[in-house]
Amino acid sequence: MTEMTETASGWLSPDELASARERMPILYVDAVPVRLDEAGVVTHVGLLLRIGADGAVSRALVSGRVLLHERVRDALMRHLEKDLGPTALPQVPASPQPFTIAEYFPSPGVTPYHDPRQHAVSMAYVVPVTGDCRPRQDALDLVWFTPREASSPMVQQEMTGGQGVLLKQALAHVGCLF
Repeated sequence: MTEMTETASGWLSPDELASARERMPILYVDAVPVRLDEAGVVTHVGLLLRIGADGAVSRALVSGRVLLHERVRDALMRHLEKDLGPTALPQVPASPQPFTIAEYFPSPGVTPYHDPRQHAVSMAYVVPVTGDCRPRQDALDLVWFTPREASSPMVQQEMTGGQGVLLKQALAHVGCLF
């Protein structure tokens, strides 16, 4: 008997994705791009500027779904390249370890994380980048903030869905929360 190999790309049609979102949590990755000094200390945090479906402008982390048959590391690399450009040169280890797992719910208030579209579970990573970042896809711009600026109330209020909380957790994880 011959085995059949699945050749689908892992992408769902819009209808299939909507149906899946109604029935089960979807796996995501969140990445906090950082610049390091020669001692390995975080000097800057990169935040994307995006326009949401509602037309509101907000700051955001690199984020996206993990596809069927896709390794988490490959999903991280794909989303970092998609949002930061092919010359960002992210330094993702061979076996990345998340600094936290964020659980987004469609109902606000269950956790600090909210996504009106779905219940999503996201593994979050701090990722050093060493190359030239040029935002692509739906990102309008990428701005580098010092850790102090990134944790400021002004920047925090520009982030939606609890990503400001996730950013503060990332900064605490690397010892840079002010």
